[in-house]
Amino acid sequence: MRKTVLFVLAALCAGMTLSCNKATAVSSSASAAPRGEERSPELRKELPPELQKLHRVLSGMSERAKAAIPNGNPNELLADLRAVLETEAAFRADDLSLYRLIDKTHPVAADYVPKDLIPVTRNELWNVNRNDLSLRPEAYHALEDLARAALQDGITLLVSSTYRSYAYQERLFARYVREDGLEQAERYSARPGTSQHQLGAAVDFGSITDDWADTAMGAWVYAHAADYGWSLSFPQGYEDVTGYMWECWHFRYLGREACRLQKKWFGNVQQFMLEFLDAWRQDG
Repeated sequence: MRKTVLFVLAALCAGMTLSCNKATAVSSSASAAPRGEERSPELRKELPPELQKLHRVLSGMSERAKAAIPNGNPNELLADLRAVLETEAAFRADDLSLYRLIDKTHPVAADYVPKDLIPVTRNELWNVNRNDLSLRPEAYHALEDLARAALQDGITLLVSSTYRSYAYQERLFARYVREDGLEQAERYSARPGTSQHQLGAAVDFGSITDDWADTAMGAWVYAHAADYGWSLSFPQGYEDVTGYMWECWHFRYLGREACRLQKKWFGNVQQFMLEFLDAWRQDG
């Protein structure tokens, strides 16, 4: 049976009160949904504004995103969301949010440069494979935390790519187009202005090859990255969602609260969560 995210409709069909402790089903069968839909326009007006907004945002998400969201209580989701939004409120106000949705249809300006970039150079915590790396402060300090934990388990991280300017990405994408053609390049490289690297909060680890996932470093990062606020951006099997092939090495810093929200409510798919947060913000 296909799951949907019509929390409110399912709750109304089941006759549940919104304050109850029972889990409100987010899945609804074809036969159950119409009953709720017949009554929902009037009854939804009686719901608290925040729950009305949740219904609007979730209903507007893609079918694949809806299918990834588990059954649960809408009030529990809202509580977890508030924790993430409270964290966002503490971000510096003079830079783009760490939760900024950036993808093929949500670019940033060509002249955008993160504030106060910190050079990422080889030190006692990690190795690097080039000398022009940098990260925004939040991501840099989170990388320190991740690297210290890795060292305790005998793993030294290799940082291979970090912040990229618009101009850098423009040159890189053009090179890939020359080498592999536009259609193939679009599958693994971002057009300028649409790369997460321009936010200064993304890191490519290791060899930047598929076999990195099978190395000791790759296995450790996969197992522990989220504990330190790092999220895999382009998981395997989601090219139709993210726009990119699997990149086992590409992690974006979002913070622990956002990683927990992603895992608990969005099938552990970063793109679904960021689209949800963006839609929540756009809804006012």
